[in-house]
Amino acid sequence: MDDRFEPRADTIADQERKIQAVIDAKGSSGDSEKRGAVQAGARKYPEPPFPRQHQRKPGEEFRLDPAPMYEAPFWKGSGKLEGLAAIITGGDSGIGRAVAVLFAREGCDIALCHLDEERDAEDTKKAVEAEGRKAIVLKGDVSDPAFATAAVKSALDAFGRLDVVVPNAAFQEHVETLEDLTFEHFDRTLKTNLYGYFNLVKAAVPHLRPGSAIVMTGSVTGIMGNEDLLDYSMTKGGIHAFARSLGTHLAPRAIRVNVVAPGPVWTPLNPADKDAEATSKFGSGTVMKRPAQPEEIAPAFVFLASRQCSSYITGEVLPIIGGYGGG
Repeated sequence: MDDRFEPRADTIADQERKIQAVIDAKGSSGDSEKRGAVQAGARKYPEPPFPRQHQRKPGEEFRLDPAPMYEAPFWKGSGKLEGLAAIITGGDSGIGRAVAVLFAREGCDIALCHLDEERDAEDTKKAVEAEGRKAIVLKGDVSDPAFATAAVKSALDAFGRLDVVVPNAAFQEHVETLEDLTFEHFDRTLKTNLYGYFNLVKAAVPHLRPGSAIVMTGSVTGIMGNEDLLDYSMTKGGIHAFARSLGTHLAPRAIRVNVVAPGPVWTPLNPADKDAEATSKFGSGTVMKRPAQPEEIAPAFVFLASRQCSSYITGEVLPIIGGYGGG
């Protein structure tokens, strides 16, 4: 090769070493470890470490410490869902509860479906009614198509209409090895997370009018995967694909379908999965170094449910994961 290139190569290599030397001299201050969680919201949110705690499934919100923040006192309703009616599975707690409260504040009546968390469901019903809207509570298994049909009928009987469908109920349980993932475990995850979504949508769609919306709850695990949540991640990826396909399928009927895909959120789902030690550190690996509170996720559901806000959006997956690049 021509020798004339060598001096420049040597010069650039020397320049690179000088840049490196400056950085090396600074060393690592450890400031990233010392900094607390990112607080960029309308009010301060709890950050790890949390009290050590573990719950039996399906988990109950009233037992969580600290209590999840769902009230969104800073959110001012403006009639984005005025006169509409919604059905929310897993509506008793967590994201479902926060969505119910904001939907109600925007003028929507709510049918709340839950498994067996009666106290949480009643608390959510009272929260909806405190916003001046009607609420009904429906107990059942979302993987049962007969329950989905009955739940939709109950919503129609109570409110005379159905405009927004939020499939949200989920089952999650980690495994440390593939061999620990039994058929029964795998089957339950798919039945709740995929069959449950299909059942509700299948029952609801014939009653939806043009302008209605389906907003599904996905997950960062359906985007990034998770080594300990093999089956759960599979179902969440399936939900994303289902929504994208269904959005195209229902577009001629003017029914929009979208997904909100959260990262870690402080809800009963997680302490009912993780052990006490893991729960105490929950969300600390995100860029924001904390989990989201339910009220930080709910506004996205309002946005995607409202024909005033998102009439040209369908088949989209909206990640709300606390930033990219966390450990």
